[in-house]
Amino acid sequence: MSMSDPIADMLTRIRNALMAAHEEVDVPFSNLKAAIAEVLKEEGYVQGSRKIDQGVQGTLRITLKYHGNQPVIEGIERISKPSRRVYVGHDEIPKVLGGLGINVMSTPKGVISDRTARKNRVGGEILCSVW
Repeated sequence: MSMSDPIADMLTRIRNALMAAHEEVDVPFSNLKAAIAEVLKEEGYVQGSRKIDQGVQGTLRITLKYHGNQPVIEGIERISKPSRRVYVGHDEIPKVLGGLGINVMSTPKGVISDRTARKNRVGGEILCSVW
């Protein structure tokens, strides 16, 4: 079955797993999803991720992070969609909740957080927001 927006599917699986208080969530593997999971790990929103070889594509297993019994990720939202791409320059990158959250961006320097993009003065496509 073909999927029109695999990143939105990944974010929905994470959101659902957090609401059900699961420790881990499995999503179909792709390099872009692995890069997004790595940014979430670097920013402290998830504990980690690893590729599990199953079949042709493989699976990305993301270990979720909780503070007490509350999930660290309060909200996760897809910004740029296949029907409406959102591109910004380095000086136009919006802040999430006044700087309390992050935007995950796809840039010429790779998939990075908005803080890193501002520091490196590079713009790109805003994939999703996390707070």
